[in-house]
Amino acid sequence: MTVQQEAVSGIGTGVPLEVWIDQDLCTGDGICVQYAPEVFELDIDGLAYVKSADDELLTEPGVTTPVPLPLLTDVVASAKECPGDCIHVRRATDGVEVYGPDAD
Repeated sequence: MTVQQEAVSGIGTGVPLEVWIDQDLCTGDGICVQYAPEVFELDIDGLAYVKSADDELLTEPGVTTPVPLPLLTDVVASAKECPGDCIHVRRATDGVEVYGPDAD
């Protein structure tokens, strides 16, 4: 079973996921915002950032936000379609990346 399969199968058992964006690799295309505007937003610098559950833009490098279960498919699609390969989705419990450039 791949890490991705484990993550998806573990969702039903409450495995929390979190997402972050590496702005050094972000191309500012905004695909992530199109897929999941509740999680991602472009800032005035033209780069994408994650948002908190309270809709606050999180601009600190490497900051993560929880992936809401209803938006998991959209967040994963964002990571897969991102031309900058800069979206990282990982398990919050152990930091293992399940989607994104560093996933197995």
